[in-house]
Amino acid sequence: MNPLTRWTALVCVGCAALLSGCTTDSAPDPGRSGAAPGPTVTSTVAPAAAARLAERYRRSGGEQDVYGIQRTSGPDGVPLLIVRTRNPDEDAEIFDDLKESITGYLEREEGVSLGRGYLMDVFGPDGGLQHRLDARS
Repeated sequence: MNPLTRWTALVCVGCAALLSGCTTDSAPDPGRSGAAPGPTVTSTVAPAAAARLAERYRRSGGEQDVYGIQRTSGPDGVPLLIVRTRNPDEDAEIFDDLKESITGYLEREEGVSLGRGYLMDVFGPDGGLQHRLDARS
């Protein structure tokens, strides 16, 4: 191996070793003890199942700006709700109305049990995180 190739290989290995310890993750939210923090930005395209659930929600009188509601299992089995909205307003009062509307719909129409609480992340039109709520009991 010529000296330039050997030097390049050593630099690449050294960089890989240094970068393997780097992370962009932040510390966990105190409100989500033991849970890894969720993303602060997501795609602006809702998965197909999330778009269908949002369509049912809107047809039942829900907020027309909501175009994605994704349900997954969060820590300890409580639902994690990922909501995508076209509304850029991050006002707390608007969020309170939205969370009540969505959780009421999910319990009433979709049969989702929220008795042990839930986690909710709301992402705006640019994919940025607008609200993160831990409503576990």
